[in-house]
Amino acid sequence: MPNTYTQLYIHFVFAVKYRAAQLDSEWDERLRLYIVAITQNHRHKMLAINNMPDHLHMFVGLNPSQSISDLMRLVKGESSEWLNKEKLTRNKFQWQDGYGAFSHSKSQIDNVVKYIHNQQQHHQKVRFLDEYRKMLIDFEVEFDERYIFKELE
Repeated sequence: MPNTYTQLYIHFVFAVKYRAAQLDSEWDERLRLYIVAITQNHRHKMLAINNMPDHLHMFVGLNPSQSISDLMRLVKGESSEWLNKEKLTRNKFQWQDGYGAFSHSKSQIDNVVKYIHNQQQHHQKVRFLDEYRKMLIDFEVEFDERYIFKELE
């Protein structure tokens, strides 16, 4: 669209269903590359991506021609389909419903990228649910505890 100029940086967080530790270090780089390809095929710019065994962070320069919810539907749907087709997990792989999406200014890019790249060190000190709650609180996002990423009960 002529005369449309944007600067949209979104940090996404989403978890494996029931927060099961299914993202294996033997193949998680392949998964990240697959998600980068999905994202870039839809004309977004991947700024950072990293995961722990039970969740994934990605930081994207968002192209406004696609909604956040459509991007997440495609990333989560296509990546879980790929994981199941490749038989990389013992059980059927699924992402948990929902996601977090947090906007950042250009001045915050370096800090968010470092934060995402340092997930392994970060999670030696902070549990995922504590991290996620803090993000929601820091961004002043109203939330219902019943819908925070849950473990199998």
